[in-house]
Amino acid sequence: MRRPVKKKHEVPAEERYQSDTLARFVNAIMWSGKKSTARAIVYRAFDEIKKRDNADPLAVFETAITNVSPTVEVRSRRVGGANYQVPREVRPERRRALAFRWIIGAARGGKGRPTHVKLADELIAASKNEGSAIKKKEEVHRMAEANRAFAHMTW
Repeated sequence: MRRPVKKKHEVPAEERYQSDTLARFVNAIMWSGKKSTARAIVYRAFDEIKKRDNADPLAVFETAITNVSPTVEVRSRRVGGANYQVPREVRPERRRALAFRWIIGAARGGKGRPTHVKLADELIAASKNEGSAIKKKEEVHRMAEANRAFAHMTW
């Protein structure tokens, strides 16, 4: 018998920009429950984007998330004592989570500058299909393409 489907956790929309995706992004940035600090980082990054590109920061953010979201990934599958990397399509929730993770990881990776500046840089670069997060996505897609021969090994 199958287990019951879990209810999705509803995150209330972000106050300033009325975006539930942005609210989830703030939660992803948050460390040790410090939401106000995470919110400040995101707002300052958005101010930086507005100052530099004179564009709508929410539109830049949405474009960046869309560009970084992967469509396929590889999952390990053990068959007869051998591990195969089987390409799988990515669910929409996981797509968004991976995009968040890669953008935040790329922003935290740089040294010597404030986090909000690094985050703004990464969001602008990702919205233009450049940057570390885009490189990560292309790497995952290359891996899936290389292992396309094992695509028939589904669960």
